[in-house]
Amino acid sequence: MSLRLRSKSVWRTDLPVFLVTLLLSALSLLISFFGFIGAAALVFSPVFWAFDIAAQVGPFTPKSVQQTLLAVPAGIALGAVTASSLTGVSLLRDLLLRAFSRSRDSDLLAKLEELRSSRASLTAAFEIERQRIERDLHDGAQQELVAVVMRLGMLEAAAADHERTVQLARQAQAHAERALERLRETVRDIHPRELSDLGLVAAVRELAARSPLRVELTSNGDDSQLSSPTATAVYFTVSEALTNIAKHAGVDTAQIDMKCAKTSVKVRVRDDGTGGARIDSGSGLAGLRERMRSVGGDLEILSPAGGGTEVTASAPSQPPW
Repeated sequence: MSLRLRSKSVWRTDLPVFLVTLLLSALSLLISFFGFIGAAALVFSPVFWAFDIAAQVGPFTPKSVQQTLLAVPAGIALGAVTASSLTGVSLLRDLLLRAFSRSRDSDLLAKLEELRSSRASLTAAFEIERQRIERDLHDGAQQELVAVVMRLGMLEAAAADHERTVQLARQAQAHAERALERLRETVRDIHPRELSDLGLVAAVRELAARSPLRVELTSNGDDSQLSSPTATAVYFTVSEALTNIAKHAGVDTAQIDMKCAKTSVKVRVRDDGTGGARIDSGSGLAGLRERMRSVGGDLEILSPAGGGTEVTASAPSQPPW
């Protein structure tokens, strides 16, 4: 309910429609009540006069039989005017509602177009992520496991040579350990366990500790109110930002500033490198921006050439969906 009240469409469309409908309905009720009752009183004025009742309608009060007879056509005319007035009010209401509906339709079309664009960007980002995972598995753990299989085959062939057997066994063990570490890195890149078990701040602190950069991390607030989708989106934004600094910034230091609140979270990742970073279509940063938008947040980049880069991600604690 609170999210609905914060929506712009409520104040721009729903509330005006409600007020217009309420006012015009009240006007129709008043016209109907006074118009038709007055028309009926005038039409039946001769009948009332026969029972010694002077039917007063507004300032008119019949004082003779002739006046009551003249009141009949006046009553018919008043009824026709009342019906026409009600028709006019109804048409006015329809026109106003149609105008508001067209305004709302344009808003809905704009939101639909934004949704389509966001869905396309997310699809492209997920495809890039899928290809990255496939490449990491192929070039990392898979190659190491192939080496393990080959060493085991050679180990079997060299069973008669004790020293050769020990050497191949050690090589196979080393390859298996590297394959296990590669698999752990790939799984961590998909969703780190620290994020689920310890929360966003602890996960980012662990990420900073593993980074080849010297990272200065400051954090304020409590991250316990953050939903899992929001925390995940912010975590991978920080991870991608640190990766980009290590690859492209030409510096070995970075700063992370995190602020967690009950209703929102905001994180800035800064460096003093070469700058010039942009959110290009199909890039990792574009995918991260769409990921932040998917939880109701946003991603901004300030990166003048030669002036370093600042990546700012912000989002509500709970997604709007």
